[in-house]
Amino acid sequence: MIIIGEKINGTRKAVAQAIRERDTAFIQELARSQSEAGSNYLDVNAGTAPEREAEDMAWLVATIQEACDTPLCLDSANPAALRAGLELVTHPPMINSVSGEKPRIKGVLPLALEFKTDLILLALDDEIGIPNSSDGRLKIVDRLVALAKEGGLAEEKLYIDPLVTAISTGTENAIITFETIQKIRAGYPRCHITSGLSNISFGMPLRPLINQTFMAMAVQAGLDSAILNPNDRKLTEMMLTSEMLMGKDRFCQAFTKAFRSGRIGDVKPVKFEA
Repeated sequence: MIIIGEKINGTRKAVAQAIRERDTAFIQELARSQSEAGSNYLDVNAGTAPEREAEDMAWLVATIQEACDTPLCLDSANPAALRAGLELVTHPPMINSVSGEKPRIKGVLPLALEFKTDLILLALDDEIGIPNSSDGRLKIVDRLVALAKEGGLAEEKLYIDPLVTAISTGTENAIITFETIQKIRAGYPRCHITSGLSNISFGMPLRPLINQTFMAMAVQAGLDSAILNPNDRKLTEMMLTSEMLMGKDRFCQAFTKAFRSGRIGDVKPVKFEA
């Protein structure tokens, strides 16, 4: 599973404050903790006003890279902010994201093609929004994959997000997501499939339980990447166990490595000497 750590996001109150105050220690601790928890990428979203987002993105990238070597997923619809980050990254980055919306196709896609980044593609457009069927979402995906490949990006560099919508707003929403994942996996076997899984439980009680169960079912459908909190032990346990049982963890190495390092399993109490 390719994990994209979600916590450095300016829409979160504490992160927004850290960006405003240039709190280097706070941002670097978020970066280190997610990296040590197994993140393959760190999502970086300044979430600030367009006129200052480029400066804030540049500060975030420089600050994070002083603390860890984990590749970054630059998260913005603002081409100026993305370019500011792309010009500073020291490891091959990812861009989050390009949808079927015209401003993103015209403003964000050319940057992904220029810098040859990995790229998240969203199954929505400015005509319908998020289609309420798997076939509708796949139609948008087909168009976006074709545009990316025509521009020179290999399928292996594409991360397709089928888009998870809250089960509280439609009882078929999880099923639509699973069907979309299955169709993407069948049509584009070399592409990755990613998603922000916690959207499924918005507005519901027992959100962690819903997220964990949804994770297991999404892995079975073909998900191989997720945008999540890597410090969520229960979700990590469900993810690693699901991949192992689906035959995606050769010789159970990822599961046993995580157990031996203490990332999963019961937390042993610390014993203090008298």
